[in-house]
Amino acid sequence: MKKIPITFLKSTVVLIALATLAFLIFFPPREGRAQNLNLLQIYMDPVIIYAYLASVAFFIALYKAFQLLGLVDQNKVFEPESVRALLTIRNCALVLGASILILAIGIRIFHAEGDDPAGFIAMSIILGFATLVVATAAAIFARVLQGAIDLKSENDLTI
Repeated sequence: MKKIPITFLKSTVVLIALATLAFLIFFPPREGRAQNLNLLQIYMDPVIIYAYLASVAFFIALYKAFQLLGLVDQNKVFEPESVRALLTIRNCALVLGASILILAIGIRIFHAEGDDPAGFIAMSIILGFATLVVATAAAIFARVLQGAIDLKSENDLTI
C-alpha cells in the first residue's frame, strides 16, 4: 500500500517534466511575435535561448526530486544522499529564481517601444518568490534531515 503514493508522486514528477518540455518546444512558434518568423529565427531569439538555459536548473531539480522519491521508496531517507538531493534542489531553485528575475530586469530595460512588459514582470516576480519558497523549504528539510541523520548515527554508536 505504501508504494502507491510514491509511484503517484514519481509519475507526477515525470508528467511535470514532460509538460514543461512540451511547453518549451511547442510554445515559441505560437507566441505572438513569432507569427512572421521562420523556425530558425524563433529558436535563435535570445530570450528563448535564455529560457532553455535557465530550464536546465529546473530539470536538474526535477531529477533530484525523482531521485529523492526513489530513496524514500527504498527506505533510505536517512542517508547523506537525501540531504545532497535536497541541497541540489535548493541550489537549482535559487538559480532558477535568479534567472527569472534577471530576465525580468532585462525585459524591463530592453523592451520595445510599443511593448508593455508589466504583466511579464509581475509574473516574473511571483515566480521568483515561488522559487524562493521552494529553496527555503528544501533548505529547511535538508537541515532537519541532517539533524536526524546525525542523531541516528549517534544512537547507532551508543550501546
